[in-house]
Amino acid sequence: MLINLSPVRSGEQLTLAVSGDTLLINDVPFDFSPLPEGAILPVAAIGSTWITEDVKRVDGAIQVTVRLPHAEDASESARFPQPIAATQDGLVELPK
Repeated sequence: MLINLSPVRSGEQLTLAVSGDTLLINDVPFDFSPLPEGAILPVAAIGSTWITEDVKRVDGAIQVTVRLPHAEDASESARFPQPIAATQDGLVELPK
């Protein structure tokens, strides 16, 4: 799964975890396993303010963009995050 992060100044908390093609956002599962190769799931159909763009499956991998809340004094890596390639199931380490 390729997770792109969209940074936003906010006091909200975010935890991400991956289990196969399921992304857990603050313990709420979003199962993208039915999405076939080359397909696009419109963000409007997802119903989450955490996911900010359409979800795609490209070369077998889910591509998703998630809001990344950060504090006013956040590090550069949190304000300008790099995409995360989640290749194993479990918690996703987010920049702070």
